[in-house]
Amino acid sequence: MAQLDVLHAGSVSPGVTSTVSLLRSGDVIVIVDPGMVAARADILDPLAALGVTPAEVTDIVISHHHPDHTVNIALFPESVRVHDNWATYQRDQWTARPAEGFELAGDIRLIETPGHTPQDITTLVDTTTGTAALTHLWGYEGAETDRLAASLEQLHAGRERVADLATLIVPGHGPAFPVDESTPR
Repeated sequence: MAQLDVLHAGSVSPGVTSTVSLLRSGDVIVIVDPGMVAARADILDPLAALGVTPAEVTDIVISHHHPDHTVNIALFPESVRVHDNWATYQRDQWTARPAEGFELAGDIRLIETPGHTPQDITTLVDTTTGTAALTHLWGYEGAETDRLAASLEQLHAGRERVADLATLIVPGHGPAFPVDESTPR
């Protein structure tokens, strides 16, 4: 089973920071949403505390193309594979593929979950405690809706889908929370 560690739980106040996560499954080491933080040490120090160097990271997943989720991609080696909704990028290679069902490892996969933007994806991670969803469908715990959503209809449909698949939500801008009957859909 994959291991999930939240390196930085994002926020929307007083500044905007992205939730940045580390996933490990065998030789696959993934950073999800290396975006805006107050200082790069907010990503690099927790990574080092877990015994991982930036050079060891094999993959980066970006949930969508807003700078608050992408601005720190260059902290990682040029050989890293970067995944979004429609392709994998490595150095000068652009390999087109749909995100839906794409596996980075047997226990780490992507699904398409438009709503916040038309290009949003969710990373599903099977861990020993259940399935975690790293997603921007919920900006933070308790968010009833997303005032910046490109499509509220798609956002709420995506929430229903993800809530049926996951036991834990790692939102785009806050600490992780469990999926239960009170989770806004």
